[in-house]
Amino acid sequence: MAQKQFVNNKVAHTNSTCTDDCQACKNSNLSETVVALFDEMSEQQDTSKVTERRLGQNGIVQPLLTDLYQITMAYAYWKSGKTKDYSVFDLFFRKNPFQGEFTIFAGLEECLKFLEKFHYSISDIEYLKQTLPSNIEEEFYEFLSSVSAKDVTLYAIAEGSVAFPRVPLMRVEGPLIIVQLLETTLLTLVNYASLMATNAARYRMAAGNMQLFEFGLRRAQGPDGGLSASKYSYIGGFDGTSNVLAGKLFNIPVKGTHAHAYITSFNGFTDLRNKILEPKTGGEPRDLLELALSWRTKLIPIFKVMASEASDGELAALISFAIAFPDGFMALVDTYDVKRYSCRMTHATSVWSVTLPNTQSHNEYRSGLLNFCSVALALNDLGYKAVGIRLDSGDLAYLSNVARQFFSEISQQFNIPWFVELMIMASNDINEETILSLNEQGHKINCFGIGTHLVTCQRQPALGCVYKLVELNEQPRIKLSQDVAKVTMPGRKDAYRLFSESGHALVDLLQRSTEPPPEINEKVLCRHPFIESKRAYVIPSRVEKLLTVYWKDGAMCQELPNLQEIKERVQASLKTLRSDIKRNLNPTPFKVAVSDCLYTFLHDLWLENAPIGELS
Repeated sequence: MAQKQFVNNKVAHTNSTCTDDCQACKNSNLSETVVALFDEMSEQQDTSKVTERRLGQNGIVQPLLTDLYQITMAYAYWKSGKTKDYSVFDLFFRKNPFQGEFTIFAGLEECLKFLEKFHYSISDIEYLKQTLPSNIEEEFYEFLSSVSAKDVTLYAIAEGSVAFPRVPLMRVEGPLIIVQLLETTLLTLVNYASLMATNAARYRMAAGNMQLFEFGLRRAQGPDGGLSASKYSYIGGFDGTSNVLAGKLFNIPVKGTHAHAYITSFNGFTDLRNKILEPKTGGEPRDLLELALSWRTKLIPIFKVMASEASDGELAALISFAIAFPDGFMALVDTYDVKRYSCRMTHATSVWSVTLPNTQSHNEYRSGLLNFCSVALALNDLGYKAVGIRLDSGDLAYLSNVARQFFSEISQQFNIPWFVELMIMASNDINEETILSLNEQGHKINCFGIGTHLVTCQRQPALGCVYKLVELNEQPRIKLSQDVAKVTMPGRKDAYRLFSESGHALVDLLQRSTEPPPEINEKVLCRHPFIESKRAYVIPSRVEKLLTVYWKDGAMCQELPNLQEIKERVQASLKTLRSDIKRNLNPTPFKVAVSDCLYTFLHDLWLENAPIGELS
């Protein structure tokens, strides 16, 4: 209620007293800003139905979210009389992340929202006057306060599509000063979004049909990083998130169990304030503790432990949680490992000594599993079905097999068919290699909760998108470098994906926009952009034009898909790639080629611009 009151007050302040240059709003706490701006989704008449609504722009995405040199360049352009110059920029990356051979493009919707709101407010201009050198003319600030994105045209590939190095993710055209001012913000909106979606897609491929949940908010790079991670991991193939605000804002399913703190907050049965639970179909309420203790006695021979080895405090905690969530009972079972540790009190010294075994005991998690199964069976007596367990430490492959073995034995012995299908979730610092290794070992896990390695993209923390000028006033521009990978593709270009008869993508082809598009069943010469001898003819069975206009004349030109549709596009797009391109180890590079015309144009311009050395 307190948060809701704050949000309502914030919105009232914005509507009644705030203008677009209110510094108080702009300097507000990030999490509060996000909540306030996105509050439009907070009220739903029917909470059982998910309503698809498009969010407004994130409050921190504004023209000043840029590097200072963009503004200093804008002044220098203005000072040089370049206000009427018309430019074309390509936004692309040079290398696929995570040692893979594909990338998922994401972040387009946020870029379009940025263009919609692109405008320098009065307070922005005042701040720039205080920051920039004092000799800058007032006329420049007047010019800056008048700029918008109405004269910008943005082409992009569809969000959620697979993309490859050198192929423009976006082509941005318009007045040089304005398109230059967009650079940093567009890059920051695309770089992390695409990296995160790609990382999530790789986890999805490694996990197959197993459920994946993003649990990384507490390890993410700040609140906005946490929200972005939740959003783009869902696009990449995850099934949900633990991030409640992301669930509210983006209609992403939320998932959560409990922490070890909940278990350790109970010392014994005396901490149980309530032991009574009504059967699911109604009837006389029953004592769940009594039922669970009865089942624990029956299960002790199966688990081959003594009753004293099971923690009563843990059982009390699980009973309490089951009473709170009888239809969603999922338990963390690794809080106590009573058989791995031999503890004794030395009376002479009044010191506890702890002996650790040299090898992992077969009795790992026996307390947790025994207590969970006891409570799950007690719930079953009352008509409820438990969901499963979460493993958060130890040898996950081994422990999942042990747990599944117990579930199977209990299912058979007590004729409870569904018990063998209980979910086993693992959440112990999981990364892509962990999942692949578990697959090789043979495990019984059917759900992963993944945090740190996913949201921080620890294997590669940045994608490396760049934004390069390729044409000015209809004249091509090229950046030369001794590093061939950094030589840019000059001029206004279109991109096409050519497909084989099998439906697999064969090659992405870049060509000059003045060239006719490749045609189905017509031979196309595809050339390596820099190696003259590498060339091949392709006869495509299908041709897909990759770049579509999304923004023109100050408005969006396409109806944007929702998150679920983008998520489906990711999987459909990945299916067009051969398996050897997607494999984890030594994947085959996907071919990106240029047309014969673009090849000649590139190398002629290269020779024209490259300085001629002199030997002496």
